[in-house]
Amino acid sequence: MTEKFNPAPPDKHAEDPKQSVKQDTKRDDELDKGLKDTFPASDPVSSTQASSATPDA
Repeated sequence: MTEKFNPAPPDKHAEDPKQSVKQDTKRDDELDKGLKDTFPASDPVSSTQASSATPDA
């Protein structure tokens, strides 16, 4: 018998799902820590930092 055809082989350029979950968990933990460190505050915690190329308004 011939080898079974696999119509969707794994994408070698795709991100590793386990690594993606670890990165998401790390980001969530950092946001939670930032929220706890700034409570009570009037401004919400930002998940990103402004780049040096962005001028301040």
